[in-house]
Amino acid sequence: MAESAYDDRDGKIWLDGKLVDWRSAQVHVLTHGLHYASSVFEGERAYGGKIFLSRKHSERLHFSASCLDFEIPFSVDEIEAAKTEVLKANGFTDAYVRAVAWRGAGPDMGVSSARNPVRLAIAAWGWGNYYGDAKMKGAKLDISKWKRPSPETIPVHAKAAGLYMICTTSKHAAEAKGCSDALFMDYRGYVAEATGANIFFVKDGEVHTPKPDCFLNGLTRQTVIGMLEEKQIKVHERHIMPEEMEGFEQCWLTGTAAEVTPVGQIGDYSFEVGAMTQEISQDYEKLVRS
Repeated sequence: MAESAYDDRDGKIWLDGKLVDWRSAQVHVLTHGLHYASSVFEGERAYGGKIFLSRKHSERLHFSASCLDFEIPFSVDEIEAAKTEVLKANGFTDAYVRAVAWRGAGPDMGVSSARNPVRLAIAAWGWGNYYGDAKMKGAKLDISKWKRPSPETIPVHAKAAGLYMICTTSKHAAEAKGCSDALFMDYRGYVAEATGANIFFVKDGEVHTPKPDCFLNGLTRQTVIGMLEEKQIKVHERHIMPEEMEGFEQCWLTGTAAEVTPVGQIGDYSFEVGAMTQEISQDYEKLVRS
């Protein structure tokens, strides 16, 4: 049975300081964020009733808003309390949590919107494996025709809605080819990231991952690097050329939704779901539930 649409569900959503019925959490069509992408968000996961790295997510939401020149009218502490309230109101212990802040409808409806109110919503829902059965056999990735932009063109370190426009189009194109996701190169031609996850490679017992100088340095990415370093596994954060993928033995993706997901194929390059990949995936599962 297909799941109901996201605007037609039972439950509660926290909106601008209070819980409202799920179907009543709506905005006007002239909301500035809808027209000009003045919106930032966080994707988080709760395990056993506790959101992993919750405060870091709330702090990053504020940082992203500052990059887009607006201020969220709720403190980090208030956001933390609201997320707990949402989980409790919906009876969730394991869930995906989405916090989103945006410039709403107001007296401005052009590019400039300094007088418009900033709004905040927090919702939660059940969400299984982001890539389905890829955790066992490895995800298959297409290579996107789009590239991650230069930091001189857009605030690349913010988790901003506008940065995901090419993610949607790239993932649609990948799915049409039977793939789970797409891999981006950056504006210089280096390997960057997938549409919603960072990427890691293994060669000769050492790990290589793109330097996050023009894309989001994910919280899961940072966590996994810390796990690898604790195991005394050498991690090279560096620029990686696409042709280097031919020599890598293993590959995995990291992200809040993706968690740690093995990759079996990227374009014409193949990877094994090897021991290190499996170990890191299992260790991450233990960590988030500890």
